[in-house]
Amino acid sequence: MDISLKRRLLHLLYPTRCPVCGEVIRPKEHFCGRCREELRPFTGEFPIEGAEGFAAAFEYDEKVSPAVFLLKNGVCGNAAFALGGALAERLRTTSAQNSHVIVPVPLHKEALRERGLDQSLLIAREVGRILGIPVAEAVEKTTETLPQKTLSKAERQVNLCGAFTVSRPEAFAGKRVLLVDDVCTTGSTLAELTQVLKDAGAAAVYCCACCKTPITEDRGENDDGTR
Repeated sequence: MDISLKRRLLHLLYPTRCPVCGEVIRPKEHFCGRCREELRPFTGEFPIEGAEGFAAAFEYDEKVSPAVFLLKNGVCGNAAFALGGALAERLRTTSAQNSHVIVPVPLHKEALRERGLDQSLLIAREVGRILGIPVAEAVEKTTETLPQKTLSKAERQVNLCGAFTVSRPEAFAGKRVLLVDDVCTTGSTLAELTQVLKDAGAAAVYCCACCKTPITEDRGENDDGTR
């Protein structure tokens, strides 16, 4: 079924709401007009070790956080459609739109069981639908790690070592891969996965996230927009 028709039909039973303020909006809208104007686009540069580039739709702050929290709390609503759509719009202006395959940052099975959904997978599917790029669920988080928000930047990098496994290396051999996350903090997760994908044969990895947190002056690392 066409996505527009599907959303219009669902709207009749479950009105589409802005994932930030909850106001009823049209089926094809991402956010209400007021919230869209208040969201801050991410326009800076943020290097991810080993990656060919990085892009994000929004700066992570109190304006966009309600939409992110919906996903992290296992309540999707219109959040994945809105955030994924905004990210796809941002990627149209980058070389990432020429990727061969999209990979969502995976959740460990215990976290997935607790949350009930994988927010990065939902976002990746929306990005893939818009850009016409297939999504490959061929990377698994096989080790349950400590919450990244409780660790320093150096500890986060060590915490993730060996946490991810590629189940189908042939899905990435010689291909340009777009790695998708919901929120990027220090970039440690994206850097670790970039290396994992390149070790599996990926020709290039471009990283992106719906939101990028700001850099704090006192800690020299990112405020947390936790995964």
